[in-house]
Amino acid sequence: MGLLNIPILTLILVLAFVLYNYFIYPTFISPLAKIPAAHPTASFSPIWIHWIRFRAREPSTIYAAHERLGPVVRLGPNEISVNSVKGGLQTIYSGGFEKWEFYKNLFENYGEPNMFSTLASRPHSDRKRKISNIYSKSFLASSQSLSGVASSLIYKELLPFFASKTSATPQPFDIFKTFSAIFMDFVTGYQFGLAHCAKLMQRPTFTKHLLEDYDARRSMVFWNQEFATLTKWLKRLGIRLIPKWVDEANREIEEFTLEMCDAAAAYLSRLEEQGAEKACDVESDADYPAVFCQLIGAMIKDSNSTDSNGKAPQKISEFYAKNRYLIASEFLDQLSAGFDTSSITMTYVIHELSARPQLQAALRSELLTLDPPIKPSSAPRLPNPKHLDALPLLHQIIYETLRLHPAIPGPQPRITPHSGCLIGPPRSASSPTRLEKSEPQSYRLPAGVRISAEALCLHQNEDVFPDAKSWKPERWEGGGTAEMNRWFWAFGSGGRMCIGSNLAFFQMKHILAAIYTNYTTSIVDDEGIEQADLYTAPPRGNKLIVKFNPVLD
Repeated sequence: MGLLNIPILTLILVLAFVLYNYFIYPTFISPLAKIPAAHPTASFSPIWIHWIRFRAREPSTIYAAHERLGPVVRLGPNEISVNSVKGGLQTIYSGGFEKWEFYKNLFENYGEPNMFSTLASRPHSDRKRKISNIYSKSFLASSQSLSGVASSLIYKELLPFFASKTSATPQPFDIFKTFSAIFMDFVTGYQFGLAHCAKLMQRPTFTKHLLEDYDARRSMVFWNQEFATLTKWLKRLGIRLIPKWVDEANREIEEFTLEMCDAAAAYLSRLEEQGAEKACDVESDADYPAVFCQLIGAMIKDSNSTDSNGKAPQKISEFYAKNRYLIASEFLDQLSAGFDTSSITMTYVIHELSARPQLQAALRSELLTLDPPIKPSSAPRLPNPKHLDALPLLHQIIYETLRLHPAIPGPQPRITPHSGCLIGPPRSASSPTRLEKSEPQSYRLPAGVRISAEALCLHQNEDVFPDAKSWKPERWEGGGTAEMNRWFWAFGSGGRMCIGSNLAFFQMKHILAAIYTNYTTSIVDDEGIEQADLYTAPPRGNKLIVKFNPVLD
């Protein structure tokens, strides 16, 4: 009889172990147990938050949880969301927390890491050091190549396109797709040189196909985001969680990027062959691949310094051949982020301004103070970028759009460090906001907890942004309050802050100036204009149909 009881005793012990580890401990004993749970099952199971992500409802669901429960919310047994600056953004993102594996799973290209997908801070900092100066505001303002790219795209592509839509009776068109094309040309023109860029404004059929590839890529992120290992394992067994057409879309996007990288490398190699010993040291005209040259030049310099051994410095062609996919991974990440987020933001700028004719008129009056104004008759000259950047109303309009319609509203997950951390607004915080007043205010977390904040939540704090759901550019008069700027998170913060933020403003301000100096806009069809409930959030309808009317001087 005793022997017969051994299997039963073993079963009881196993059940007790499972009950303790997967229910009792996470629900009642874990350091996370005191944190309010966004769902009754969140303390002991990740199924709820996985289901929310699978149904593409994550940003808004997390926002609703913070509205109900305060600045620190538990999303799963080992996952929390934070919606505060003190004890939140400052601790996590300025504190150098490493990235969650989410980024590696979603943002690697060609099987190679890039700056955005790199999880550890040190290699990220090393890559950022190689390239950050060329995206600085001062460099952009004085860049001959960027000025040439901007002049050519505005005067030879964008304004002629708008003129073609208004030459007789104004023809409505989809401004979202137009922005996708012009921003892709803008970003890749600066990266690879105008002669080697995407040229989407000249290729509408290819543009339509490429944007469909990007939509396919965006639509199926869940499995790689949350279950990357399982997804790969099942694929080897012939079971696909991600359809084959998504893989094909990714392959086409990668080939598209490789073509531009190859062209830029060949251009620099020709300069080198012609005797330009420092082909990456001298910026010239619009065809100069400024960003490509900066990165590959810095990589070659590092390679030569660590592998001297009396060898001659590597030529660009040789180095590129050895590192082709690594370099292409970096540029694919940058161009995808650069065109996608800017086109989303500008679509909502147009949508908001099109409902406000008086504000359009005020903006045009401000734009006409530029010397020269961006009119066809001014070609090829553009105003001084510093003067354009200093226009207050233009800046307020873009900033408020980035606040209310962040292109990336979703969470930016990190992992708590080995030493653990204290999270949540401190009790001694002066003038806490409404979300920072709930008790208890702070929690001690162990290592290895998935932790994140999201722009959607931060930008909706009524104590910081009164009437937060309304678009009010005037709230940014004088640059906005210090508190508003602390809670503004459209480009992230800390060492991982978006490296392309200055380029984004440069592009958006030039293109908005070109539009509202010459045209008024009105909405024809904005069905589906609400943002998708995704990490990157375009309009649900992927369109905004508008009509341009020329301004009569």
